[in-house]
Amino acid sequence: MGVRRSRLAAMAAAVVTAMGVTATGVSGLATAGAAAQANLLANPGLETGTLSGWSCSPLGRVVTSPVHSGSYALAGAVSGADDAQCTQSVSVQPSTAYTLAGWVQGNYVYLGDSGTGTSDTSTWTPAASSWTQLSTSFTTGAATTSVTIYVHGWYAQGSYYADDLSLAGPAGSGGGGGTSAPGAPSGLAVTGTTSSTVSLSWTAPSGTVTGYHVYSAGSQAGSVTGTSDTLTGLAAATRYTFTVAAYNSAGTGPQSAAVTVTTAASSGGGGGGSSGSLAVAPYVDLTNNQEPMLDQAITQAGLKSFTAAFVTGSGCTPIWGDTLPVTNDPAVTGEITKAESEGATPIVSFGGEAGIELAQSCTTLSQLTAAYQSVINSLKVTRIDFDIEGALIAYTATNNLRFQAINALEAANPGLSVSVTIPVNPAGPDNYGQAFLQQAAADGTRISVVNGMAMDYYGSYDTGGAQMGSDAVAAAQNTLAFVRTVFPGATYSMIGITPMIGQNDDPAEVFTEADARTLVSFAQANHLGRLAFWSVDRDQACGGSASGLPECSEISQQPLDFTRIFAAYTG
Repeated sequence: MGVRRSRLAAMAAAVVTAMGVTATGVSGLATAGAAAQANLLANPGLETGTLSGWSCSPLGRVVTSPVHSGSYALAGAVSGADDAQCTQSVSVQPSTAYTLAGWVQGNYVYLGDSGTGTSDTSTWTPAASSWTQLSTSFTTGAATTSVTIYVHGWYAQGSYYADDLSLAGPAGSGGGGGTSAPGAPSGLAVTGTTSSTVSLSWTAPSGTVTGYHVYSAGSQAGSVTGTSDTLTGLAAATRYTFTVAAYNSAGTGPQSAAVTVTTAASSGGGGGGSSGSLAVAPYVDLTNNQEPMLDQAITQAGLKSFTAAFVTGSGCTPIWGDTLPVTNDPAVTGEITKAESEGATPIVSFGGEAGIELAQSCTTLSQLTAAYQSVINSLKVTRIDFDIEGALIAYTATNNLRFQAINALEAANPGLSVSVTIPVNPAGPDNYGQAFLQQAAADGTRISVVNGMAMDYYGSYDTGGAQMGSDAVAAAQNTLAFVRTVFPGATYSMIGITPMIGQNDDPAEVFTEADARTLVSFAQANHLGRLAFWSVDRDQACGGSASGLPECSEISQQPLDFTRIFAAYTG
């Protein structure tokens, strides 16, 4: 983030690469033997004329046209806030290969699996005007006896259709496709809430139950084996609706009656700052000579939280941009402490566009974890961010090391909130960003917010004049769509968007105050997990001591105009 951000690849190349990898995986794994095995899915072609065996969003239904074969097919009437996902749990054998396939029609239709115990897989088509077959393969883990199969569309991309779905491989001990799915659980109740969690309990239905899927607004938000669950990573002061459905080897039963609850208001946190919303947390470059803008933003524009940028690495020593160690930098520590005393809560961000992120310079897991922990301890923060961009996002080994360190930090610091900030286009994360998020999920890392940098798109996005407000909205929609493929049940509360205010590095792109209002309006309607921008230092016209993109917006504006617009967002 910042001056001279560059893209690793155009989105078109990302789509080709992603689709090529999927096609290669399918051709390499699908065999004649797998094709000859029984279909483990219940009601795979919807020929019962109902959704029996499937657990679907309220936007899912059975239709008689179009169909791939037979008399019926699945239709998902995708909206701007619901991808119309349908799922089915299937009994499988451990350490065994399976092939998932199905015929789909529509724009951005996904078919995938979760809970495999190894690497979950998915495949998709960006545009299928006629019936198109999707296929992917996976191998179950050593202790896996049940997987969840899903199909869904893409937000605001119109209805999709699916038919003749199949899961080929040996049936699990529970059998496959021929027994009865359980009934609906009863007595769903809220047993506790905080600003970011909701605890639920319910009564089991009669019959055999393997486990339960918990749904938020029709999309799967979690799976458990008992009759209670706690949903985490929710937005403060936000209304949620939950249902729960039981599943066994025959499939997922009907969802329970819904329960609605509103999370508590945020209690703030961080190194001594007073309570306040973290829905808006713009970045602040703490070492670019425009730091007084942070104090003004808090005292004059109502800013309640901010993202302190950036902690980089010198070997295993965390340093700020002025090269001083985080643990011994009186100037920067003083700026953060003053902001906290004025009522603002800090998020500390590691990485950035220009510096060396600690996982690059400190390559031993124990030492890297200790380095991150020293920042948490020194600044007494409970929220950290990892801004991974440029070539660094493609370094698989470095990313894996970082995710392992984050896992250790989360285990050692209960309540630690971790966000990741990555480049996005209006179409969502590029192929490197997708792989990055898939690796986070594979490593079991808990991510509170996936924050997309909606800026510097270049190329075809500038054709005819960049529309930065609507592009930022599209980036949020399509980032969530992809995030849900790796973190099923994710909502907008897990998505953040960060534009570059004013003139971008891309000369064709200018994010105006009108664009800011467009984004804030969308965020308010959909309850995004975070709004930010680059940066508070730049929230002023150029002149005097402020010159160039690092220090001013290079457009006509009053000081802190963008901060005031964004600060109106309440979460």
